[in-house]
Amino acid sequence: MQYIYAALLLHKAGKEINEENLKKVIEAAGISPDDARVKTVVASLKGVDIEKALQEAVMPIAAPTAGVAQAQAQKAEEKKEEKPEEAAEGLAALFG
Repeated sequence: MQYIYAALLLHKAGKEINEENLKKVIEAAGISPDDARVKTVVASLKGVDIEKALQEAVMPIAAPTAGVAQAQAQKAEEKKEEKPEEAAEGLAALFG
């Protein structure tokens, strides 16, 4: 995971994601870089639009969360509108 984080840091800084830069970031974090992993990450990210990938990864998560928040707000509003008599009837059913 550190290698991906390092690549994202390079991307955010506007630096080229290459083996040398990736190794520098990993070493700066106090980790001894594994050459095979560095090469794999760099090769895997060739031709990938990281900005687009990040947007696609974030958007599906945000949309359902907004829907859930809206549904919870509606339920809270419905509870506020509940009449005291209805609440008492519900309690009476619980305690007989």
